Amino acid sequence: MTEEQRRQAAADLFEAELTRRWIEPITLSYDGADIADAYAIGQYVTEAKVAAGRVVKGHKVGLTSKAMRSTTGATEPDYGTLFDNWFLDEGTRVSMSTMNRPLVEIELVFVLGSNLGGPDVNAVDVLNATDYVLPAIEVVDSRFSKSGKAGVVDSIADAASCGFIMVGGNPRSLADIDPRYVAGALYKNGEVEESGTAAAVMGNPVNSVAWLARKLDEFGVEMQAGHTVLSGSFIRAHPMAVGDSFVADYGDLGQISFGVVE
Repeated sequence: MTEEQRRQAAADLFEAELTRRWIEPITLSYDGADIADAYAIGQYVTEAKVAAGRVVKGHKVGLTSKAMRSTTGATEPDYGTLFDNWFLDEGTRVSMSTMNRPLVEIELVFVLGSNLGGPDVNAVDVLNATDYVLPAIEVVDSRFSKSGKAGVVDSIADAASCGFIMVGGNPRSLADIDPRYVAGALYKNGEVEESGTAAAVMGNPVNSVAWLARKLDEFGVEMQAGHTVLSGSFIRAHPMAVGDSFVADYGDLGQISFGVVE
């Protein structure tokens, strides 16, 4: 893609989010669009949002588990920037009219106490940089009207398909828990949809945060102290509809819930 095409794609994505008039996927509109194009588009969207008053609150990595990659055909994770207006209070009644094709996931959030970045970031660096972790619900969503030819390219351009995030209020230090064995179950309308443990995220969600730090370094980006990092879902994403209620039960780490209205 040319720089002009990248900037136009970014403008179209930003406009789609503002107006909820969903657009054609990047990979259908621009033949040959690749990962580098997708990240550049995502960066241009970020610049436009910041110029419009939005605040960057962190980053996310997705498609980190075999279960999630199997639903998209992706061979690598996706990643994107998180903004202040995507964080909703636990217990919120979410309007379906603001969504496109939403899916519910459960995962751990890492809150950084110091900057994290570089080409050789490893698990020890992540442990040292993390202030605490929290349980979370993420609703992934898309600004595209349909699926494209390369889901990971379209997703990266679209902030890794983030819709909104809710976090629990029970922070834990990584010195006090083994994140691999954090378990969670997603309930929909009182019935268990799926459960799993965070070990499904690249063997350990610490690994996914390290991978993200190294990947972002390729684009000259360092994650900042105070930022939130979504480490990736350890269950498949599940659809939601008007009238649904969801509860993510993380045992000792608490519960997170929300309802869906018109």
